[in-house]
Amino acid sequence: MKIAVCLKRVPDTTTKIVVGAGGKSIDEAGVKFVPNPYDEYAVEAAIALKEKAGAGETVVVSLGGDAAQETIRTALAMGIDRGVLLKGDGSADGLEVARVLAAELNGGGYDLILFGKMAVDDYHHAVGVMVGEILGLPVLSSVSALRVEGGTVGGEREIEGGVEVLAAALPAVVTTDKGVNTPRLPSLKGIMAAKKKPLEVKPVSLGAGTMVVTGLSLPPERQAGRIVGEGPDAAAVLAQLLRTEAKVI
Repeated sequence: MKIAVCLKRVPDTTTKIVVGAGGKSIDEAGVKFVPNPYDEYAVEAAIALKEKAGAGETVVVSLGGDAAQETIRTALAMGIDRGVLLKGDGSADGLEVARVLAAELNGGGYDLILFGKMAVDDYHHAVGVMVGEILGLPVLSSVSALRVEGGTVGGEREIEGGVEVLAAALPAVVTTDKGVNTPRLPSLKGIMAAKKKPLEVKPVSLGAGTMVVTGLSLPPERQAGRIVGEGPDAAAVLAQLLRTEAKVI
């Protein structure tokens, strides 16, 4: 089985974000970048499926600048066999990203192409599904359980009030959600081995796209709370404030 995983470099969710001077991107100075957490589920799924099969190849593909090589090396240290960096500027237009990824994946002989269901920096939920559409492959999105048996991939997706059971013939595209597995941490042996694993760099160009970032802004600071009283007497005052000031009742 040959499995591809598409991996994105994103800011750590615990880092402090500062809007850059132009107001359309973040200031990356001092920002820690990590593999997209949802993509890590996909990386773990690929490694586990290969281990279960006892043979095959796993490949991680990432779009970005030279700094994305560090992100790829993390996946290699976890156990992925080789990496491909599509070196080019990113885009706010998910369709342009999907087209570049699909061009790389097309004809690669992959039985399974894995994505995280979304990237935590833009929350688009779109690229993996669009790659599947471009390649003409079935897509199982946001799966919290995954299995491959013979020539079929199956999964489960949480929906309102229940669980949806999905299945498709291989080759297919799958996007992973929380609960599908627990990603392993790179071992010291894996980190050392990752330095010797192949990482191919391919220059790419993205189209202009139709969606652009017009501006970024941080959410307003939360206002300080206020005590309106104590005991039963405060209930009436609180209800009045919720009605006249907060206007939520």
